[in-house]
Amino acid sequence: MAGGRSNAPELAEVVSRFGRQLMEQHALSARQVKALHNILQCRTAQIGGHEQVCEQCGEVSYSYNSCGDRHCPKCQITKQAVWIDDLVAATLPVKHYHIIFTVPHQLNDICLYDAKTYYQVLFSAVWRTLHSFGYSHFGAETGAVAILHSWGQNLSLHPHVHCIVPAAGYTIDGRWKQIGKFKNFLYPVHQLSDAFKGKFLDSIRRKLKKTGKADGFNEQLQSAENARWVVYCEASMARAEHVMRYLGQYTHRIAISNHRIVSVTDTHVTFKAKNYRDGARHKLVTMEGVEFLRHFCLHVMPQGFVRIRRYGIYNHTTQRNLDLQFFTQAQTAAKEIEKKKERPQERIKRLTGVDVCRCPSCKSGRLIVIKELPRIRSPAGHLPSILLAKLQ
Repeated sequence: MAGGRSNAPELAEVVSRFGRQLMEQHALSARQVKALHNILQCRTAQIGGHEQVCEQCGEVSYSYNSCGDRHCPKCQITKQAVWIDDLVAATLPVKHYHIIFTVPHQLNDICLYDAKTYYQVLFSAVWRTLHSFGYSHFGAETGAVAILHSWGQNLSLHPHVHCIVPAAGYTIDGRWKQIGKFKNFLYPVHQLSDAFKGKFLDSIRRKLKKTGKADGFNEQLQSAENARWVVYCEASMARAEHVMRYLGQYTHRIAISNHRIVSVTDTHVTFKAKNYRDGARHKLVTMEGVEFLRHFCLHVMPQGFVRIRRYGIYNHTTQRNLDLQFFTQAQTAAKEIEKKKERPQERIKRLTGVDVCRCPSCKSGRLIVIKELPRIRSPAGHLPSILLAKLQ
C-alpha cells in the first residue's frame, strides 16, 4: 500500500480480530456476513490474482484481486474516479447546488426495524420535494443526482441524502430554462424543510400501517413531528466539472475508510472523526472492537439497494422520453471516440495518477503478466460457518 501505510491498521484486521465475537453476540443479516467475508478476503491469495515480472529489472511481483464489495475500503477509489469521469461527461454545463436532506435521529428505530423501506421512503420524499419545487417556483422539470449516506463521523446511524441539482430545467413547452435566482440557495431552505418533513412522515406512516406496525412507533413519529427538520443548501458552483468532482467525495464513501483507523488493539479500535461542532476538527474516538464492528454493520446496505440515483432530467428514462440533448451529436460522437481510444489502464492512470503497469521495485519498467493465480475456492456451505472458520 502506498503512502507509508503498509503496516497501518485496516478494516480487514478489525474484522479478523473481532468478527467472531460479533457473530457470537449479535444476529447479523446475510448481507452483513457477506460484506465482512469479502472485506477479510480482499486483495489476498484467497480470491486469486496475477504473477507479474518487470521487463526491465526482472523483479517478480504478485497482484491480488479486489473483492469488489461496495462496503470495502480497498475497492472504492478506482470506482469513484471512473464514476465521476462518466458523470462529468453527462452533466449539463451549468452551475449546480449541493442540497443535503437529513432525517432527525428520533426515527432511527424505524430505520433499524426496516432499513430498505426507510431508505426507499427517504429517496422518494427527497425527489418529490425537489420535483414539486421545480414546477412551483420555475415551471420546469428539474433534475438531481442523489447519494444516500447512513452514517455520522463517529459511525452513529445518521441517514441523509446529498443532492446535486442543476440550475436548469426543461419546461412543458419544450424549452431549456435557467433556474436559481440566488447564489447561496436554490429554494428557500425553510420551505424545503417543511415540505420534506411532511412528505417523509406521511409516507413512512403509510408504510408502517400496511405492515401493522404503526402503533409501535407512535412515540418516535410524534417526537419527529415536533422536531426541527434541517435541509442544508451550499452555495452554487460555477463549473459542472468542479461540482461533480466535489460530489465525488460523497459517492463511493463507506462508513469508515482505512486511513481513518489509527490503531487496533486486542480489545479496542481508535479512529479519527471530524467534530463538526468544533469547526470540523479531527478528534480521536476509541470504541470496543466488537462495538466498532457492530456500528460498521449498521451501514451495510440491504441486498440490491441502489445508493446513488439520478432523477428528472438526469434520469436516463426521462432523457429518452423527453428526447433531451445535453450536447450536440458531434460533441457526443467525439466523446465516444475518445473513450474508445483509451485503454482501462490508461484511464486509471489519468484519473487516479496510479500507473498499475509500472514496476513497484525499479519504478520505471513495465509489468508483464506471466501467470494467472486462480481463486482458492471455499468449500460449499453455510457462509457464516465459512467466515467463522477464517476468523481468530
